[in-house]
Amino acid sequence: MTAILERRESESLWGRFCNWITSTENRLYIGWFGVLMIPTLLTATSVFIIAFIAAPPVDIDGIREPVSGSLLYGNNIISGAIIPTSAAIGLHFYPIWEAASVDEWLYNGGPYELIVLHFLLGVACYMGREWELSFRLGMRPWIAVAYSAPVAAATAFLDLSNWSRKFF
Repeated sequence: MTAILERRESESLWGRFCNWITSTENRLYIGWFGVLMIPTLLTATSVFIIAFIAAPPVDIDGIREPVSGSLLYGNNIISGAIIPTSAAIGLHFYPIWEAASVDEWLYNGGPYELIVLHFLLGVACYMGREWELSFRLGMRPWIAVAYSAPVAAATAFLDLSNWSRKFF
C-alpha cells in the first residue's frame, strides 16, 4: 500500500477570514456589508438602551431649559424618549469629539444623532448585504432593489435642510 503525501499550501489567516465572511455555507450570511452592519447596529441599539435608561436632560430648544426623557429622570416606559439634538446644533454633524466634554455632548442631545446615523448606516449595509448574498448565489437582486425605496425615503430626511436652503 502506497501513501501519497501531498503538500498542502496553508492559507493565511486573512484568506481564511475572507473565505469565512463570504461563505454561503454558514447558517447566517455575513458578507462584507455585514462586517460594517453588525457593529453599527449594535452601537445604535446599545446607545439607545443606555440613553433610554440613563441619559441626562437635553436642551432641545436652545433656551437652557432641559427636557428629560430617560427612565432615571422620572419617565416611565410610555413617556420615556430619546430627546432629539438641540436646535442650537440644528442638523449639523455633532460627533462626540466636537464637544468640549461628554457632558456637553449629552446636554446637547448627542446620543440622538449617534443613534440615528448609526442606524441608517446599518440599514444601508443591510441592503448591501441582501445584494451581496444574491450576487454570491447568482440571483438577481430584486429584494435589495425593492428595499432601496424605503431606505432612500428615510435618508431623504437627512438632507432636507440643505434642500430647503437651496430652493426656498
